Amino acid sequence: MPDRFDVVVVGGGGAGLAAAIEAAEAGASVVLLEKSARLGGSTAWSIGSVTATRTPHQRRKGIQDDPADHWADMPGFAGELAARDNDGLRRVLCDEMPATFQWLLDSGLCFFGPMPEPPHRRPRMHNVLPNSRAFIYHLGRRARRAGVRIRCDARVDALQRDAAGRVSGVRLAGGEIVEARGGVVLAAGDFTNDPVYKARFMGAQEAKVDAVNAGATGDGQRLAVDLGARIVNGDLALGPELRFIAPDRETLVRRLPPWRPLARTMQWAMEHVPMAWLRPLMMKFLTTMLAPSSALFDDGARLVNRHGERFGDERDRPAWRLPDQPDKLGWILIDARIAERYRAWPHFISTAPGIAYAYLADYRRNRADVCTEATRIETLAARLGMDPAALARSAEGLGAGPYLALGPVRSVFVHAEGGLRVDEDHRVLDGDGRPIAGLRAAGSTGQGGLLLKGHGHHLAWAFVSGRRAGRSAAREARGA
Repeated sequence: MPDRFDVVVVGGGGAGLAAAIEAAEAGASVVLLEKSARLGGSTAWSIGSVTATRTPHQRRKGIQDDPADHWADMPGFAGELAARDNDGLRRVLCDEMPATFQWLLDSGLCFFGPMPEPPHRRPRMHNVLPNSRAFIYHLGRRARRAGVRIRCDARVDALQRDAAGRVSGVRLAGGEIVEARGGVVLAAGDFTNDPVYKARFMGAQEAKVDAVNAGATGDGQRLAVDLGARIVNGDLALGPELRFIAPDRETLVRRLPPWRPLARTMQWAMEHVPMAWLRPLMMKFLTTMLAPSSALFDDGARLVNRHGERFGDERDRPAWRLPDQPDKLGWILIDARIAERYRAWPHFISTAPGIAYAYLADYRRNRADVCTEATRIETLAARLGMDPAALARSAEGLGAGPYLALGPVRSVFVHAEGGLRVDEDHRVLDGDGRPIAGLRAAGSTGQGGLLLKGHGHHLAWAFVSGRRAGRSAAREARGA
């Protein structure tokens, strides 16, 4: 006999955990299926920002804010793409975030903020402490307490339908069937690491670009498309962009345990300790997560491949061309003049808007593994294992040494906007705009045309849509 539950949730990131928790706390029996060996998804890879209004953090700072202003400000991030936004889902996101932020606090999470991020007219960005893994730790604990059965290493390869055509469960790789009385919630992330969908919606060159999250392979979208669903805004994504490779060992901040007393201590420190004292700790975190500024290339920096060769104009979409180079890796070559320029404001190597700026000294201190220096180009080439003649040609036009190579850098997609078309109850719609019975989607899988540019909106949507989809599936189970 197949396992039978009220609700089946596919995906163990922020959206999936939110859906499972809400369905279980509404009285449904719930199983959460995650294809990886552990929970996390893109939520665990994120910087950890959540954007919301009417939060306790805003009130403590005397900030008067409301969802209507949040809704009105968001198109400023979309710019010329604003006409493609889903205004109804944007309203859902903004209206639901105050309660969802409190739900996160009630789940044991701690935040620092709010931080400003124009074009938001008021500070709304809240940053989780000590790191984004806290979401998975605390929501995973809440899910287990609510009775959610969590199964990792459980890849879903097909949706099941009953005789009436309603989605009634899933089939796992290997053939096992798991039934769902209230239907299935797809919360399996985006398709930034799926070359087929990237080629289809973005282009052949974009299909060569890797993702920050290797597990983001569009599984939820594919399952629903097989039943006639549609993907909207599949051509939109954050990226490709250049990013420094991750360090061999995780930094201290990424290794910090997500314990509430520790997070509260960090929260107190960030609110009371002078920023000059906190900045070294923040830099240890930020220099592992951020992209090099394109302004480096405007100031004359060169981008070279593993052999020391330039491969085009660095100001002309280098992140699109880097995947064609050996091992898909590059190095940013700068001279002494550029190095001196990027020591202080307004010339920074990287930034996390509203949080901090990282200068060259920060990378030398915290990421020595991506800083290779020499007084002569030939010596630098030897240290990098590059062809000295090729690197010398690439350096033509640069000033005097010492010379510095920042890298390796790689080209990545951070997240994609292409999600399934859904209604405001998060039901997946078919090609004619009709709900596919028994099927809901949340997070990036169920983005529905909503544009989520700006820090903190993707995670906000994951939690809002996940909670709502889970509650809706539980209601359907009760009526089954």
